[in-house]
Amino acid sequence: MGDETVQVWLVERTYSDDEQNLIILTYATPDGSRYFRKERALTSFTDTRGTTAAVAVDPSNLGTVEDDQLQQQYAAEAERMASVHEPDDDI
Repeated sequence: MGDETVQVWLVERTYSDDEQNLIILTYATPDGSRYFRKERALTSFTDTRGTTAAVAVDPSNLGTVEDDQLQQQYAAEAERMASVHEPDDDI
Protein backbone atom coordinates (compact mmCIF):
# COMPACT_ATOMS: atom_id res chain seq x y z
CA MET A 1 0.00 0.00 0.00
CA GLY A 2 1.32 3.47 -0.80
CA ASP A 3 1.95 6.28 1.64
CA GLU A 4 -1.44 7.84 1.00
CA THR A 5 -4.57 5.98 2.04
CA VAL A 6 -8.25 6.82 2.13
CA GLN A 7 -10.44 6.01 5.12
CA VAL A 8 -13.69 4.31 4.19
CA TRP A 9 -16.58 3.36 6.48
CA LEU A 10 -18.64 0.17 6.57
CA VAL A 11 -21.91 0.90 4.79
CA GLU A 12 -23.24 -2.52 3.84
CA ARG A 13 -22.86 -6.16 4.86
CA THR A 14 -24.49 -8.74 2.62
CA TYR A 15 -24.36 -12.48 2.04
CA SER A 16 -23.43 -13.74 -1.40
CA ASP A 17 -26.20 -15.39 -3.41
CA ASP A 18 -23.79 -17.59 -5.36
CA GLU A 19 -21.38 -18.70 -2.66
CA GLN A 20 -22.24 -20.27 0.66
CA ASN A 21 -20.59 -18.77 3.72
CA LEU A 22 -19.38 -15.65 1.90
CA ILE A 23 -20.00 -12.25 3.44
CA ILE A 24 -19.48 -9.13 1.34
CA LEU A 25 -18.44 -6.03 3.27
CA THR A 26 -18.81 -2.73 1.46
CA TYR A 27 -16.96 0.32 2.78
CA ALA A 28 -17.46 3.79 1.29
CA THR A 29 -15.93 7.24 1.42
CA PRO A 30 -17.80 9.80 3.54
CA ASP A 31 -19.34 11.37 0.44
CA GLY A 32 -20.45 7.97 -0.87
CA SER A 33 -18.77 8.45 -4.24
CA ARG A 34 -16.16 5.69 -3.93
CA TYR A 35 -16.33 2.20 -2.43
CA PHE A 36 -14.13 -0.68 -1.34
CA ARG A 37 -15.44 -4.22 -1.31
CA LYS A 38 -14.07 -6.95 0.90
CA GLU A 39 -15.19 -10.57 0.71
CA ARG A 40 -14.86 -12.83 3.70
CA ALA A 41 -15.41 -16.58 3.69
CA LEU A 42 -16.68 -17.91 7.00
CA THR A 43 -15.08 -21.21 7.82
CA SER A 44 -17.27 -22.08 10.81
CA PHE A 45 -19.94 -20.73 13.13
CA THR A 46 -17.19 -19.91 15.63
CA ASP A 47 -15.27 -17.74 13.16
CA THR A 48 -14.59 -14.62 15.25
CA ARG A 49 -12.56 -12.34 12.99
CA GLY A 50 -13.50 -8.77 13.74
CA THR A 51 -15.02 -6.33 11.31
CA THR A 52 -13.97 -2.75 11.92
CA ALA A 53 -16.12 0.32 11.42
CA ALA A 54 -13.58 1.77 9.00
CA VAL A 55 -10.49 0.72 7.08
CA ALA A 56 -7.71 2.65 5.34
CA VAL A 57 -7.21 1.61 1.73
CA ASP A 58 -5.03 2.56 -1.18
CA PRO A 59 -7.01 4.88 -3.50
CA SER A 60 -6.25 2.59 -6.45
CA ASN A 61 -8.41 -0.09 -4.75
CA LEU A 62 -11.54 2.08 -4.72
CA GLY A 63 -14.36 1.73 -7.20
CA THR A 64 -16.70 4.52 -8.28
CA VAL A 65 -20.36 4.56 -7.27
CA GLU A 66 -22.24 5.46 -10.45
CA ASP A 67 -25.81 5.39 -9.11
CA ASP A 68 -26.84 8.68 -7.43
CA GLN A 69 -29.32 7.03 -5.06
CA LEU A 70 -26.76 4.43 -3.95
CA GLN A 71 -24.17 7.19 -3.52
CA GLN A 72 -26.56 9.08 -1.22
CA GLN A 73 -27.32 5.88 0.71
CA TYR A 74 -23.61 5.15 1.19
CA ALA A 75 -22.90 8.76 2.24
CA ALA A 76 -25.68 8.69 4.84
CA GLU A 77 -24.52 5.37 6.27
CA ALA A 78 -20.85 6.41 6.30
CA GLU A 79 -21.81 9.59 8.16
CA ARG A 80 -23.87 7.58 10.66
CA MET A 81 -21.06 5.08 11.26
CA ALA A 82 -18.49 7.86 11.72
CA SER A 83 -20.75 9.61 14.23
CA VAL A 84 -21.19 6.57 16.49
CA HIS A 85 -17.97 4.58 16.04
CA GLU A 86 -14.23 5.03 16.13
CA PRO A 87 -12.54 3.66 12.99
CA ASP A 88 -11.03 0.67 14.86
CA ASP A 89 -14.28 -0.32 16.64
CA ASP A 90 -15.30 -3.92 16.08
CA ILE A 91 -18.88 -4.04 14.91
